[in-house]
Amino acid sequence: MFFLMAAFVLIIVILAVLLILYIREVRHLIRQLELLEAGSHIELTTNTGSRVFVVLYQKLNHIFSTVRSRENQHLRAQKQLKQSVSDLAHDIRTPLTSASGYLQMLEDCTESEKQLRYEQIIEKRIAELKDMLEELFLYTKLTSEDFSPELQSTAVFPVLSDCMIGLYHVFEEKQIEPEIMFENEEICVTATPEILGRIFRNLINNALLHGAGGLRVIQEGGSIAFMNLVNNADGIEADRIFERFYKADSTRKKGSSGLGLSIVKELCLRIGGTAEAELVNGNMLKITVSLPVAKPVPHL
Repeated sequence: MFFLMAAFVLIIVILAVLLILYIREVRHLIRQLELLEAGSHIELTTNTGSRVFVVLYQKLNHIFSTVRSRENQHLRAQKQLKQSVSDLAHDIRTPLTSASGYLQMLEDCTESEKQLRYEQIIEKRIAELKDMLEELFLYTKLTSEDFSPELQSTAVFPVLSDCMIGLYHVFEEKQIEPEIMFENEEICVTATPEILGRIFRNLINNALLHGAGGLRVIQEGGSIAFMNLVNNADGIEADRIFERFYKADSTRKKGSSGLGLSIVKELCLRIGGTAEAELVNGNMLKITVSLPVAKPVPHL
């Protein structure tokens, strides 16, 4: 009986000691949590070697690390969004202000030759503004879950030819003669003429607006590569070029919304394709869109 009582007392003492240690550890945890709540970035540590508390602290540290990472991502996204909105507002304001200035000059001008030149400039600025707003609207539409185009077998070469012809005056103005090399002019991809046309126009416009001259379009299977020389190759981050509002330098080009290549990437993804960019030979930007090959369109 004595040994039984002694064992019982010993168990009570051990439990009491463990309880005291656990209470101290909980208080230690509470103090650390209060520091975290106050803005500290400490890592939680335990004063005991208890397996239970070690696992608990590991779990808590992992949770807090994940939360901090998400908060940092959210803050970076907010900062980027504010900067993007500011840049877009500036880009929209530029042709608007220019058109307004030339409109005032047109009202005060009496020379027919100058009037015609002012009218042409105003039309060009309004067209730039219209293109920017259309791209902004399209990007917003693309990021919506409701966007689900009805894809069909679409011939690539005729769509590319239409885009080239539509921008012929720009090529002529810049004295650029594009090179088009197709291994198969009959190739079709799963898309729509509208989507394919938007992808091609944006890529061509990007080369004309930001390139340093020349444009080569090379088709191999379902891959179509657009290649052009660039001036500031050192300032271009090829892995970021499809980010919305991405700019390689602090000077934004006129007539650009900064959404053109983002739209290319999003459209390619929506039709089951991809878009990639790389710098070749140091000063050649190569953007390759890989599209799902489809059966040729039957001739009527």
